[in-house]
Amino acid sequence: MKVIIAGGGIGGLTAALALHEAGVEAEICEQAHELHELGVGINMLPHAVRELASLGLLPALDSAGIRTRELFYANRLGQTVWRELRGIEAGYAMPQFSIHRGKLHGVLLRAVLQRLGAARLHTDCRLVDFHQQKDRVIGTFAHRDTGERIEAVGDALIGADGIHSRVRSILYPDEGPPAWSGIMLWRGATEWPVYADGRTMMIAGGNAAKFVIYPIHAEPSQPTTRLTNWAVMARLGDGSTPPPRREDWNRAGRLEEALPFVRDSFRLGFVDPARLIEATGTFYEYPACDREPLPRWSFGRITLLGDAAHPMYPVGSNGASQAILDARALARHLASRAPVPEALAAYDAERRPPTAEIVLTNRKGGPEGVIDMVEARAPHGFDDIEMVASHAEREAIVRGYASMAGYARQQVNRK
Repeated sequence: MKVIIAGGGIGGLTAALALHEAGVEAEICEQAHELHELGVGINMLPHAVRELASLGLLPALDSAGIRTRELFYANRLGQTVWRELRGIEAGYAMPQFSIHRGKLHGVLLRAVLQRLGAARLHTDCRLVDFHQQKDRVIGTFAHRDTGERIEAVGDALIGADGIHSRVRSILYPDEGPPAWSGIMLWRGATEWPVYADGRTMMIAGGNAAKFVIYPIHAEPSQPTTRLTNWAVMARLGDGSTPPPRREDWNRAGRLEEALPFVRDSFRLGFVDPARLIEATGTFYEYPACDREPLPRWSFGRITLLGDAAHPMYPVGSNGASQAILDARALARHLASRAPVPEALAAYDAERRPPTAEIVLTNRKGGPEGVIDMVEARAPHGFDDIEMVASHAEREAIVRGYASMAGYARQQVNRK
């Protein structure tokens, strides 16, 4: 069996590694000219880390990122709304990782090159079209500069080509562009003094704006600082119009647009968000966009994976994690010896319903809805959080999301 993967991002590379481990030949076609370590910080939850660890990547992840020990939610005044241990410290068999997206991509890319070989990875290959025959699928790819076209023949074609997926657009030609929520996300990373134990993640704010900060890498030669990721999420509109600029993970942000949402309004004690942003240099903007959940991913020998299948708002640390879970499930079904269309239909049936629920839940704020609720009830702070929202009410939001998204401790540890 041979599988063609359109897209060399986190989902596509993980799928190639998982297929290779299962004895299935994989070939990756990526439209970028070169694969670089781009982006800023992301989090990988224990259920996704479990899958990467099963591919032998845990030592590489430890070298590249930080095992998150604790997460706390606060209002914009720094008052704690919810606090909990994460990963190993919370009783999981696997850690949670905070890591630079580019470093994670690098870990996966090096593993692909080592295990599959460079000949299995083709850059400057943009998918143009595909067609299916009885026992195979033929993908037509084009070199972006020359326009030269090549054909790749396989038993299956996987669309792992992101929120602007060409595979998805062929399957659903009338879908249109992604839907913008009206929320803009600005993200950056810079060396910053260690906070607490250097393994703590904090999300503060509420409905008007949120500020996120967590370390993503530690250099042994710089024990007092960490490469620290930050993000600001703020509402610019009601979502009835397109975003001001097209979604692009590498579009530079603008200080004059991001700073007003944190300057003077956040008082967090251990960090001044405005100072951190100003010290960063280049940072990036990304409109919070998603798409409506699809009624079907798999069509014969074609299917979708990751952001091509279920783009979601960046809350709950779930985008990359769900792509990794997709990849492992896909490999398992294709290695089952069932006919390829049946295997892809079974993958669809397993992964599409839970990811659709996550997409819809993220629109409501995901686990971060706990600080939205508290801000709505106590916009000027509180003396006793229990008088604003009970422990049970807060727990239902945060841990209910973990259960829904498949990373509650009992769900992860029993597998």
